[in-house]
Amino acid sequence: MALMTSDVDRFEAARPRLAAIAYRLLGSSSEAEDAVQETFLRWQAADPSRIEVPEAWLTKVLTNLCLNQLTSARARRETYVGRWLPEPLLAGDPMLGPADTAEQRESVSYAVLVLLERLSPKERAVYVLREAFDYPHREIAEILDITEAAGQQIYHRAKKHVADGKVRTEVDEAAARRIVEEFLAAATSGRTEPLVRLLTEDAVAVGDGGGKVPARAKAFEGAKAVATFLRGLFKPAEAKRALVGGVPEIYATTANGGPAVLAVVEGRVVAITCLEVTAEGIVAVRSQANPDKLVRATELWAAADHEEGPLHTL
Repeated sequence: MALMTSDVDRFEAARPRLAAIAYRLLGSSSEAEDAVQETFLRWQAADPSRIEVPEAWLTKVLTNLCLNQLTSARARRETYVGRWLPEPLLAGDPMLGPADTAEQRESVSYAVLVLLERLSPKERAVYVLREAFDYPHREIAEILDITEAAGQQIYHRAKKHVADGKVRTEVDEAAARRIVEEFLAAATSGRTEPLVRLLTEDAVAVGDGGGKVPARAKAFEGAKAVATFLRGLFKPAEAKRALVGGVPEIYATTANGGPAVLAVVEGRVVAITCLEVTAEGIVAVRSQANPDKLVRATELWAAADHEEGPLHTL
């Protein structure tokens, strides 16, 4: 069925919200875009004039597509090479969605995206719709074809799973830069002691190379082990330059609202390291180096102006 211009416009008006929901549910920009496009095809095949609340209809279709995707994704991740981590998004990416409230910012933080992997697909959907987009429990129940009481139970269970006991610290762009500068100064000092002072005792470090870039599948645990690993990671070496095709330039940035270290080679993002910060220090260092998960970041980086030069080169 051919859509009227007004129907296409209505979908395009909803597209940013749909993409932001899909990214939070799937942890991947490309999979989110695919889900949004499939939602458009379903909209195109339907009769919009017979849909009473188009926004609700679109959200229901998208959410259920994402639920199906999450179910199959779990099976695929069992054969994934190494540790699977979500795709980080750089500051300014519209797919990050709303950031007006602390709950919205928290829901798209890299730490929470990692924690969402613990949830069942339905728990994840309820949590995202309620926490990030403030959907009433009644509407969530209609979207997922469950009772309102069941939706509330799922939501409280999901919140409990996501709350891991660590109170993450919200930082603005200036504070994020200071954190990254201090982190890089310690990581490139050639000594572990400065890093140990920045890390919590139970700090962890983990990376995702997707089998295409070397990355340790098992996390480093404890401040000393993490500091030793980071000292080697940020030590310049010809082998590293050969691996990434040039000299990595290291920038301070924010990803998913938190402090991050960006490695760029000739305009191409080759790694994003997200720092999870609490009042006690840096509790987690998560590096995304799978090139498939850095395409969008590279596009955004290439399109932006960079007044601040690199803080370091490797």
